Amino acid sequence: MAIDKTLYDRLGGKPIFIKVHKNFYDKVYAHSWLRKFFTDKPQQLLEDQQTDFMTQLMGGPKVYGGKSPKSAHQHMLITEELFALRAQLLSDSIKEAGIADDLRKEWISADVALKKALVKSSIDECSVSYPTQSVLNFPK
Repeated sequence: MAIDKTLYDRLGGKPIFIKVHKNFYDKVYAHSWLRKFFTDKPQQLLEDQQTDFMTQLMGGPKVYGGKSPKSAHQHMLITEELFALRAQLLSDSIKEAGIADDLRKEWISADVALKKALVKSSIDECSVSYPTQSVLNFPK
């Protein structure tokens, strides 16, 4: 699926992405299951990285300098259920930011385009980047 590179401007630019990702990560860090994956990461860092990544993906400034989604999440067992929960929290965050429903659907479609790089069916599909890194697997 090709992601529409005009989406960044149609959404209203970086301030909207900042608002959505603040709402989203507030929900993630408050969620009893999802927050376990991020105990070693400052929330603001993730908000900033996600904003930079998604704005670039949707046609905004090319400022993201982090890992690809696949390599950034290779050590996490992200199941279909976990991905669906995350997608729902993102959808809720987009709605709360006052974004029109048609644009919310486009954002979610762009996000779902990354699913193949993130979702794994078993822990055997996970790998670590360095010897002291752990595979993150937190059953519901």
